[in-house]
Amino acid sequence: MDPQHLPALFPPRLMNRLHELLDISELQAFARFDDAASKAALARAEVLITGWGCPPLDEALLEAAPRLRTVLHAAGSVRHLVSEAGWRRGIAVSSAVQANAGPVAEYTLAAILLAGKNAFALSRWYARSDAYPPAQLLSGIGNFRRRVGIIGASRVGRRLLELLRPFDFAISLSDPYVDEAEAARLGVTLLPLDDLLRTSDIVSVHAPSLPQTRHLLDGPRLALIPDGAVVINTARGALIDHDALTVELESGRLGAVLDVTDPEPLPASSLLHQLPNVFLTPHIAGSLGNELERLGRTVVDEAERLVDGLPLLHRVHQEDLTHVA
Repeated sequence: MDPQHLPALFPPRLMNRLHELLDISELQAFARFDDAASKAALARAEVLITGWGCPPLDEALLEAAPRLRTVLHAAGSVRHLVSEAGWRRGIAVSSAVQANAGPVAEYTLAAILLAGKNAFALSRWYARSDAYPPAQLLSGIGNFRRRVGIIGASRVGRRLLELLRPFDFAISLSDPYVDEAEAARLGVTLLPLDDLLRTSDIVSVHAPSLPQTRHLLDGPRLALIPDGAVVINTARGALIDHDALTVELESGRLGAVLDVTDPEPLPASSLLHQLPNVFLTPHIAGSLGNELERLGRTVVDEAERLVDGLPLLHRVHQEDLTHVA
């Protein structure tokens, strides 16, 4: 991994636990495998603890690591980390994606609540005014029985559904892998995507970024969303056609809370920076700062299960990657 992440992922109390469980290379952390020291460590390694900045575990790297049998990933998706060669070799792969889902869901909950109050647009209005907003700007705002549509029962989507339960929302879900019985257990109304878009005041995107989900929300689908609704994206920018979204936002018909964009980072020249109905953040919904320790704790817990001969709790299987990030 990039060594800069190591102290936050594994503060002393976690690093001490890790040392008790595993015989860790003296290098502690390295991001490249092209020098003699890292190659020697790789040749001995049975377990790789990886994170942001790790190069892909391709065939050449795997040939240099003949003893490798487990990868514990202290981050989210392993889609671009583990190659076909790694899956063929039967390496066990675990990911901290579940731990990373928590802060993304929390950010999204905050965005939903503030969007229901039209807080983002009213904040900009207030900055240019010396009075409280007139009644016409406050008409229709509020979170009582607000219709919230969730696209994707991913780990983030499911955690968000849990966080939404105490509130007075009418929640619908669209996910091709969820049936009516599971939707009932989740406490949501299951709808086809187009019907969800037609009937939601707030649309929050939590689908995986796959070739088949690129521009899932394109121009025609964005046009289905009611006037005055807000689109929230904390998943991946490519899920939304940003040209089509910009047209809707520039017209003022929709609002948006975007933590991810396409491209990313968003150029300073983008019109989205200027629009009063758009709230942009620089990909901060996922684990940052002191939240990284939660990812490290997941890895240490998995290492303990490995040593104890127990199945990995957060193991990822290749077949999962057909429908998850």
